[in-house]
Amino acid sequence: MKVVRVVGYHQNLQLDEAPEPQITSPLDVIVKIGAAGVCRTDIHIIEGQWEDKANVKLPYTIGHENAGWVHAKGDGVTNVEVGDKVILHPLVTCGLCTACRFGDDVHCESSLFPGINVDGGYAEYLKTGARSVIKLDPSLEPTDVAALADAGLTAYHAVAKAARKLRPGNVCVMIGAGGLGHIGVQVMKAISGATLIVIDRNPDALKLAKELGADHVVLGKDDGSFVKEVMDLTGGKGAEAIIDFRRRRRVDQDRSILTGSAGENIDVPTIDIISTEINFIGNLVGSYNDLAELMILAAQGKVKLHTSIYKLEDFQKAIDDLSAGKVRGRATSSKTSRKRLMICRLAKSEVVLSWFRKRLVSARFPFVVYNTITRLQVTDIDVLTRSSERVLPSLTALVNASWLR
Repeated sequence: MKVVRVVGYHQNLQLDEAPEPQITSPLDVIVKIGAAGVCRTDIHIIEGQWEDKANVKLPYTIGHENAGWVHAKGDGVTNVEVGDKVILHPLVTCGLCTACRFGDDVHCESSLFPGINVDGGYAEYLKTGARSVIKLDPSLEPTDVAALADAGLTAYHAVAKAARKLRPGNVCVMIGAGGLGHIGVQVMKAISGATLIVIDRNPDALKLAKELGADHVVLGKDDGSFVKEVMDLTGGKGAEAIIDFRRRRRVDQDRSILTGSAGENIDVPTIDIISTEINFIGNLVGSYNDLAELMILAAQGKVKLHTSIYKLEDFQKAIDDLSAGKVRGRATSSKTSRKRLMICRLAKSEVVLSWFRKRLVSARFPFVVYNTITRLQVTDIDVLTRSSERVLPSLTALVNASWLR
C-alpha cells in the first residue's frame, strides 16, 4: 500500500510502499482510509519536536486524524461491520486501566497513538481497535469529518467544560477562530445559550465566525482597542468564561515579543487564588464519548468543517500550505467516494492580544477558564495551559486577584 512517511527529521516526507496491516488480535479493526487530517502537530513531528517524547523508530507513517471504511476486523469486534463508515478516536486504548474505566480515554495507561508513536493514517490502510471506531451516520462521509477526530474533538472537549458552567445570559469570550476555534464556535452555539464573543486578528476568520453563529466578533489589534470593545459589549463586566484556541502568544512588556513554550509556570499568590475562586482548566484532546457526541452534532448539520482537500500524492503541498498559513476559512471542501484524500484543517489562529499585562503562555491545546463568583476582566487575564504527559482533566490552576481590578 502507499504510505507517507517521516524518513528523517527536518526533511520532507516521503511517499513509499509498505505492507498492509494485518489482524493480530480479536479486537483489531483495519480501516481503509478515506481522509486524514493534516494537523500542525504533523509539522512539529517533522521538525523533530516529538522525537524524544514519542521515541518512535524511523521511518514511520504520520496522520492522527482519520476516517474511512472498515476493511477487516477481528473475531471479537461486534460494534462495526466490514464496509461501515467510521471515524477513529485518535488513541487505541486498553479499556482496563482506571482512566479507561472512567471513560477518560486520552489518559489510558497502555494506549497507542497512531500517527504519533505508531504508524498513522497518511496511508491507504490503518490498524486500530474496536474501542476507537465510531460508526458514522449515513449522511456523513469520511472527508466531511476526518479532521474532527482531533481538532474537533479537542474543541468539543474544551467547549463542553465551559458550557457546563454557563447559563443563558452569561458571556463566553473565545480567542481564536482558526482550525480549532471555528469548530468551537459551532459547538458552543449548539450546546449553550451563552452569548459568544470571538476575538481574532484575521478579518476572514472573524467573518467565518460570524457566519457560524458568533453573537459578536472583535478584531484583535496591537493598539489594544479590542479590550474596550469586549468590555463595552459586556457592560464593563467581562465574561463568565474564556476559551483560548490560540497557537502562539506575544507579550507587550518592555515592547518585546515572546513566543512561549508549553509547560511554563506562573506564580500566583495563594491568597488571591482563594479569594477569587477562579479556575483555569487544562484541556487534552477528548474522550470517545466526546467524539461520539460531536458526530451527532455533525450529522445534525450543527458542526461543519471548512477544509482544503489534497490527494495523498500531494502530501507535501498540504504540509507546506498549512505551514505557510495558506489554509483558511475560504478554502473549499468536496465530497468523494473511496478516493484517497488528505484534509488540511484551517491553520490555527495566531490571535495576538498583546495588551494583556501579564505573560501569555503558549500551548498545543486550548484551555477553559471561568470564574465561579465574579466575571473575568478580559483586560487583565493571564492563562495557564499544560501539555505535560499526564494532564489530568480536572487540572485547576489559578489567577492573581489583583489582575482583575
